[in-house]
Amino acid sequence: MGIVRLSGDGAIMIVAQLFRSSRGATLENAAHRVRHGHIVSPAGEVLDEVLCLVMPGPHSYTREDVVEIHGHGGAGPLNAILEACLGAGARLAGPGEFTLRAFLSGRIDLVQAEAVIDQIQARTRANLQAANAAASGTLSRELHAMGETLRLLLARVEAAVDFPEDDLPDLIDAQLMQDAQATQAAMTAMLAKSDAGRLLREGATLAIAGRPNVGKSSLFNALVRDARAIVSSQAGTTRDRIEEYVTLSGVPVKLVDTAGVRHTEDEVEQIGVRIARETLQNAQLALLVIDASESPAPEDEALFNELLALEVPVVIAANKADLDAAPEQPAWCTQGDGLVSVSALTGVGLDALEEKLGGLLLGGVNVAADEALINRLHQKDSLRRASACLDRFLADMTVSPEFLAVELQEALQALGEITGETTPDDILEKIFGAFCIGK
Repeated sequence: MGIVRLSGDGAIMIVAQLFRSSRGATLENAAHRVRHGHIVSPAGEVLDEVLCLVMPGPHSYTREDVVEIHGHGGAGPLNAILEACLGAGARLAGPGEFTLRAFLSGRIDLVQAEAVIDQIQARTRANLQAANAAASGTLSRELHAMGETLRLLLARVEAAVDFPEDDLPDLIDAQLMQDAQATQAAMTAMLAKSDAGRLLREGATLAIAGRPNVGKSSLFNALVRDARAIVSSQAGTTRDRIEEYVTLSGVPVKLVDTAGVRHTEDEVEQIGVRIARETLQNAQLALLVIDASESPAPEDEALFNELLALEVPVVIAANKADLDAAPEQPAWCTQGDGLVSVSALTGVGLDALEEKLGGLLLGGVNVAADEALINRLHQKDSLRRASACLDRFLADMTVSPEFLAVELQEALQALGEITGETTPDDILEKIFGAFCIGK
């Protein structure tokens, strides 16, 4: 099934020109009812058998009159219905225009609008739960509560400006100061989880590195639970990078198996080594695989030092733990972000490895399943500026109330950028331009 959606003052009238009910009913009195019939061209040609759903404003997604035409999902019928609607006076919607109209009408704020695209693009359950929480208004309510506290503070401070004979401490009482400190603590906690929120939304890249024949491809296959990479006892069989998505601690992670890094005269393998190094430079996390059944080679330590220079977390997976282990791992193996013994063959240690990797990605932050998170760079920047203003306000209450008022005004301005109350038009265009047509 495919849907053609119209929103606006003329939506019902336009569809009424094209719709022929199977029972002679009209759309004008069909509020929140489903009508069965056909869409017919002005020339009388039946274009498709459809169901029409009429949602008069303000009880609709956009708070405008909305009509949905549910037809067969093929490109032919949908294009024919769309062309008929355009011919009757409709126009094509811009990217995200339905959600933009819902935002402009006040039905949702900007946080909820951005959550819509997160719901559409969610790749993990944790990602979807966070998006659903934001769309339901959880994050918005927290931000509005912060703003309300700031507005109360601002009203008291402005009263001190207007009536200088009044004493400022009497205008801002102990309870209001406690509320301000609690708001500052809430901002700090929200900022601390913003990187985790962004990771849940955007995902991360984890590159598997190691010299040839240590079991990188076997471990890759074990992590993705599928035989995606070629496994062979012959060294150097992986020449290009192989990618697959996995979920670690709720984070969508692009797992990349790269060619074994070593000096080689083989021209094709040299290309693979170069691609491997480029992949590592762009990864958020590196997994160095070594052979647990033998003492690490000088090449292992050299590659480890190369990874450390990239300033990303580096976990060492001592693979082939099902075989007799090497006598003792050298000191450098303990200098990264953890060493985990695993067996790609038997699966031993895989759960511990996944937990270690997921914990590093989230930076040790615990995120509740239904917790709404700041998850965009512009949101983080705005909240950081609001927090800094409140920091300065709380740091010195003895300064002139005019200066205190400025700090609170700027904090409110920054918070409003997140919810859409004070967001510049160019930011709004960028946000809604990222939506697909029809949302």
